Amino acid sequence: MPAGSVAEATRPARLRPAPFAGLPRRVRIVEVGPRDGLQNESTPLAVGDKVAFIVRLAAAGLAAIEVGAFVRPDRVPQMADTDEVVRRLGALPGVALSALVPNRAGMARATACGLRDVAVFTAASETFTRRNINMSIDASLSAARDVVDLAAANGARVRGYVSTAWWCPYEGRVGPDAVRRVAGRLLEMGCREVSLGDTIGAATPHEVWALLDRLVRDVQVGSLAVHFHDTRGTALANVLTALWSGITTVDAAAGGLGGCPYAPGASGNLATEDLVYMLDGMDIETGVDLTRLCEASRPLAALLGHALPSRYLAAGRPPAP
Repeated sequence: MPAGSVAEATRPARLRPAPFAGLPRRVRIVEVGPRDGLQNESTPLAVGDKVAFIVRLAAAGLAAIEVGAFVRPDRVPQMADTDEVVRRLGALPGVALSALVPNRAGMARATACGLRDVAVFTAASETFTRRNINMSIDASLSAARDVVDLAAANGARVRGYVSTAWWCPYEGRVGPDAVRRVAGRLLEMGCREVSLGDTIGAATPHEVWALLDRLVRDVQVGSLAVHFHDTRGTALANVLTALWSGITTVDAAAGGLGGCPYAPGASGNLATEDLVYMLDGMDIETGVDLTRLCEASRPLAALLGHALPSRYLAAGRPPAP
């Protein structure tokens, strides 16, 4: 029976060992593969392939999927067809489709497509913000406020991204107070949730704990999400630390694809397959069927012309006992 079924929802919870007793019973996964996973690929997917990929992800049980970005085609050509992708998808029952928008023009495009969920972005380090979007942090927050105001007028919800929440490729370690300032302003202006990004995959569990411990003194832990890259192999350890901190929303990309063209050394996102495998083994519900998720991801390897980074896809299911 697929994950997320009535039988799963009503099954008795297994007794947890003491170190895991405080972990959440359910984690919400925000699937960012169709946007963050594909935006750094040298081979753009055709619209039909993107749509089929997203439909397969939804069929696997992913209920929040970021499908693209309304950004300048000359800056991110892989996202130039987001309007058409959204139109072809239409409404997927039970699935919240979203897209990244940088400004009022992007929000107008999202509204014209009928999207009810959008995301804005900034960073906690000044140099990265200027290299990434050619504006200061304060200017990026002003642009985000424009989007939030337009979204409110159109009944749409806004998510905020804060890149370089732990490390910046240009400035090094980023202090928790810098992250608190930016995340706080996004929440104050009306973002329903803020996702904290380990953009170059350099954070360690101790650093994750230190930042979240600082933030939850001032903001509701339920308004925070985490977005880890697995550049140095610490993404799953960082997720576990975030769960211990009270986080229940985690971003991941099917296949482990991703990276940032403006962050030297950044490699792929945490693979959704690896995340679901770990959470399944810890009796933490996600509503995602791992087998169907793998079926959604595997065709990308041929389409993109290279193997996918996901460790679970490479290794496969463990042998039966």
